[in-house]
Amino acid sequence: MKPDTALLRNGKPFYLPCFSSDIQYEAEVVVKIDRLGKNISRRFARRYYNEVTIGIDMTARDLQRKFKKEGLPWELCKAFDNSAVIGNFISLDELETDLDTIPFRLEIDGKTVQESNTTYMNFKTDEIIEYVSRFITLRTGDLIFTGTPSGIGNVEINNHLQGYIGEKKLLDFWIK
Repeated sequence: MKPDTALLRNGKPFYLPCFSSDIQYEAEVVVKIDRLGKNISRRFARRYYNEVTIGIDMTARDLQRKFKKEGLPWELCKAFDNSAVIGNFISLDELETDLDTIPFRLEIDGKTVQESNTTYMNFKTDEIIEYVSRFITLRTGDLIFTGTPSGIGNVEINNHLQGYIGEKKLLDFWIK
């Protein structure tokens, strides 16, 4: 879970924070909730979203390791300001396939560093919505980051990150 201060959008640069020397990217498909819902059944979950994008879940990996070792909660490693970078949303109607089979990728400085398809996700979007809505009332505008494929890694000053769903570039920003 991330506070609204974690959101970074509109192609604004991500500034490396001073509290970590090991910031890593995790590209994920992001779903925007468009209806209020609680205890949503998997078979009805599709009624609660209509837009997706690609996002980056920035993680302060050095702090995460330290907090885990000390048995402390590690939300701060993922929920700091601007740690949830999101691209432009597109409607599910714009996808050339359904949400459970969309290809997505992340490029850094023109090189593909993460590439996968939602087919290979451990949990489908509707399963995630069903599970989360048991504990948390989902509200219009809530965002769900759905998980990352292999290939996570570090970002450095002047990296240029671009994220795609299919061939649609939805995310484009710089590390500063």
